[in-house]
Amino acid sequence: MKKLYTIYPAKGKVTPIILSVPHAGTKFPKEIKKHFNKRMQQHLDDTDWYVDVLYKFAQNMGITIIKANYSRWVIDLNRDPESVPLYKDGRIITGLTTATDFLGNTIYRKKKFIPDETEVNRRLHSYYWPYYQKIEALLAERKTEFGNALLWDAHSIRSYVPSIRKEKFPDLILGNNDHKTAHPELTKSAIEGLNSGEYQVNINTPFKGGHITRYFGKPENNIHALQLEMNKILYMDDRELTFNEERANKMCTVLRTTFEGLIEKIHQLS
Repeated sequence: MKKLYTIYPAKGKVTPIILSVPHAGTKFPKEIKKHFNKRMQQHLDDTDWYVDVLYKFAQNMGITIIKANYSRWVIDLNRDPESVPLYKDGRIITGLTTATDFLGNTIYRKKKFIPDETEVNRRLHSYYWPYYQKIEALLAERKTEFGNALLWDAHSIRSYVPSIRKEKFPDLILGNNDHKTAHPELTKSAIEGLNSGEYQVNINTPFKGGHITRYFGKPENNIHALQLEMNKILYMDDRELTFNEERANKMCTVLRTTFEGLIEKIHQLS
């Protein structure tokens, strides 16, 4: 089995922030790779392309990054393990072990390869929970050292996904599950930082943060979590296919400012 995730250690002075990138993986376990549509595997349209590349600068700010290596089509690390819907407004959204992509295209070669309960449980044990356990360990280290820890869950999405939303998505969407997963001062600081650029910033609309944010965000226990959903066109080309250095640099300036503010605020809370 290949490595489930890659850790990019903090460089320099360590800070209380852990950065998670759960949807940039493109690998498939050898034991099930042949079950998936070969043509679909070559495109992986639901991938958060280059998000790990975009955030690489964070290492030099003392932030440790964890990036999942397997595709979300193997198992979606940001879905409820019991497949409880994250939203109750009727939107179409892919599940824990989805059989289709965001646009409804079938990802398996044959129906018999769609995971049954036994296979879902195997994938939870083999690929899902190890990612969570590593995040939990990293956050515990930071909390022990600093008194508080923050998980930043990094995502991106196409500017327009009609199966989820009829309109185009806002530029940046900060999620904290309706203000439940992070101290209000951290949310306020994040919003101020994100607003330092020229981007439209929403909070909890249309995304409130997925299962990772909701699972780890326990501000009463001094562990906080925020999710940032980012429009891919902010750091990719107009077709949302390739990395655009100029746009990415502009976005990174805003993200640096945001993390600088969050680091200062976390120290104030401790």
